[in-house]
Amino acid sequence: MVAVAVKLRLLYSYGAKFLIANKMTNKSNSSRVFHRTLNALFPQAVSAKGVYISDSAGKQYLDGSGGAAVSCLGHGNQQIIDAIKQQLDKMAFAHTSFFTSEPAEELAEKLSQKGPRDKTTNGAWRTYFVSGGSEANETAFKMARQIMFERGETSRSHFIARQQSYHGGTIATMSAGGRAASRDLYEPLLSTNFEKIMPCFPFRWQKSGESDEAFLARSSGELETMIEKLGDRRVIGFIAETVSGATLGAVPPVKGYFKEIRRICDKYGVLMIIDEVMAGMGRCGKLFAIDEEGVVPDMITLAKGLGGGYQPLGAVMVREELAQEIEQGSGAFVHGHTYVGHAAACAAGAAVQRVFEETGIIDEVAVKGEILAAKLAQAFSDHPHIGDLRGRGFFRGIELVKDRETNEPFDGKHGLAMKIKKAAMDEGLICYPMGGTVDGFNGDHVMLAPPFIYTPDHMDELIEKLGRAIDKSIAGIC
Repeated sequence: MVAVAVKLRLLYSYGAKFLIANKMTNKSNSSRVFHRTLNALFPQAVSAKGVYISDSAGKQYLDGSGGAAVSCLGHGNQQIIDAIKQQLDKMAFAHTSFFTSEPAEELAEKLSQKGPRDKTTNGAWRTYFVSGGSEANETAFKMARQIMFERGETSRSHFIARQQSYHGGTIATMSAGGRAASRDLYEPLLSTNFEKIMPCFPFRWQKSGESDEAFLARSSGELETMIEKLGDRRVIGFIAETVSGATLGAVPPVKGYFKEIRRICDKYGVLMIIDEVMAGMGRCGKLFAIDEEGVVPDMITLAKGLGGGYQPLGAVMVREELAQEIEQGSGAFVHGHTYVGHAAACAAGAAVQRVFEETGIIDEVAVKGEILAAKLAQAFSDHPHIGDLRGRGFFRGIELVKDRETNEPFDGKHGLAMKIKKAAMDEGLICYPMGGTVDGFNGDHVMLAPPFIYTPDHMDELIEKLGRAIDKSIAGIC
């Protein structure tokens, strides 16, 4: 029975049975690529410009999710492309066990200057560059453990994360994550050193009659309860997405949540790790989404918008004071990958920052995000099967419900999210639907993370196509 349940989650929550395809086939796929879904034929993307991607058949798709919240500056930005080409002409690769590089130094300096700061810190950050979000969070766990080791607090061995979260696809990051569809198959391999507390998700977790203040106290208070349960000096760190990403669909925290989390972490000597792989780099209207919360974390993980899709790039930012604990202790971080600090990738990241600086586009995201929110509300607030519209900036979530009176979700067996994904592709729209919103199996949402260069006309096109895709998909169920 357990194996059957896992298979159902794979088929319906992860969407294997309903992933986008021009044509489904029962025959062996002739492609030699090991695709994400092996019983589907994918359209072949051949060109991209601005906010559109075109396939080999000439069909054009409006990019409504930046792929997976990646293409923040759209496709074909010549300034970034030229920066990569120029770096390749000078030097493609030099291993970081021997050398540093100009692009890595430039990007790290820019991030340090712009990073969160308050009166209790000196405001400086150091950055460790990797190739993506999973590597970034994996690196953060190891860095946090070594910081505790340097302090002599070797008994600290556990991390605390949140249910219905996602932090990556490696064994450690899946252990931290709380999305059942991603975890179930690999459960026997996962670490038991990651505990979970409730997410800060009022639409689903706030009790009837519970005040906002009481919900805040309960959702943040679970961290302190878990730390005390595990025992004195057992917890290394707490990790959370500033604005929850694909698993919950752009859920911002309630006001004051992260200030309370910071207080609890400080009380027990626990490191506060903020995952901004999706929410960061301007996506929510500020370069760092955590700036909206008025707190300074100990580490910030980045990816996706950091390289804008032009190069694989992720990073861990760590407060200077913490980096010095390793520097003045053992002197070396016991971790590394071949492509850490890749020069061409860092050149892309530095160019993305220059575009941000020269255009003021992140300030535009804050304004245009409100325009998008208003347009979504106008189109969907009275829809009989849309229960919640949420998000910040150009990071928006639409939660689907079977019954608006009770907010009862659709049964996961319908695979509604992936039906919407396919219907949207048929309409010529790329968006990010996901199943399992409520409990890892039931419930569905659509996440929108368009490129920052969107205009109101693009928003209207997105909403029109998405509305048809949602209605068509629900009609096939109800």
